[in-house]
Amino acid sequence: MTDGEGEDQVLDGYWDIGRLVSDLGAVRSRWRQAQQHHAEYGAEGFPSRASLMKITHALCGALFPLRLGPNTIRVHNEDAFVAETLQTALSRLYRQIRLELLYAMHDRAPAEIDAEAARIIGAFAESLPSVRELLDSDVEAAFLGDPAARSMDEVLICYPSMLAIIHHRLAHRLYDLGAPLVARITSEIAHSQTGIDIHPGARIGHSFFIDHGTGVVIGETAIVGNRVRLYQGVTLGARSFPADEKGALEKALPRHPIIEDDVVIYAGATILGRIIIGSRSVIGGNVWLTDSVPADSNVRQAKAQYEVTSRVEVSAPHRVHGLRDGFAENI
Repeated sequence: MTDGEGEDQVLDGYWDIGRLVSDLGAVRSRWRQAQQHHAEYGAEGFPSRASLMKITHALCGALFPLRLGPNTIRVHNEDAFVAETLQTALSRLYRQIRLELLYAMHDRAPAEIDAEAARIIGAFAESLPSVRELLDSDVEAAFLGDPAARSMDEVLICYPSMLAIIHHRLAHRLYDLGAPLVARITSEIAHSQTGIDIHPGARIGHSFFIDHGTGVVIGETAIVGNRVRLYQGVTLGARSFPADEKGALEKALPRHPIIEDDVVIYAGATILGRIIIGSRSVIGGNVWLTDSVPADSNVRQAKAQYEVTSRVEVSAPHRVHGLRDGFAENI
């Protein structure tokens, strides 16, 4: 027998499949009874992550056919490609939205659910030109904000932050229109691919740029103004989570920062709570900020960093110089 042969062979005697199925069914039943109004999606099924991955990939191609579409697309046939792609992608997206609504509107008549799904997909489709305009401003901001970018095409094709932002712009429209689960799955697809975690509820203005991007987290109720630039590892998070009288966390309260226009936040900065970062402020790397700052602020930790550097130099100068010499030899 060669390697890999027989891996799918059914073995007898190692488990009792009937008992396993029964026990798992009992666990599910207890969970659903305990959760009540938080019950799992039921008879009609869940929106599918695999399907939404294909749908968002297709929508990316429809928005930027010459750069994110198939390599057969040229100027002369891009309209035909966009028409065919949107017809298929929007039809599939409608079905995913309807699956969500079957759960969220379980007490409504099927005709009402169909009408609501039609409203959402219609409004979403109508918004795609404005989404494309927003994304154009994001691509331009990345090109102007990164000296390493040689062209806007390079930004669109290569930068993981652009993939995350495209998904967010699409997901945010779905979130606002009333399909929050489909929106969340759409955002999490980009999160898994890029390491950039943007909740679809976050409101982000035009000309948004995330440089490098890995580890960026933007919470549900964050508000980000126009022409804001973030670097890797930035967190726009919540400071505390109020609970109700039963100890359950209260949902959807404004708990994330407001970042006004033209703010730059450098790598590793953590900004927590419903605070305001005033326009044109610069937040330095690794800053931990839980208080609002006025416009034109410059928040940094340079003094502490210099003190640490001095202590290292005094306590182990031979190590510091050895490291520096080693780096110099490798350049």
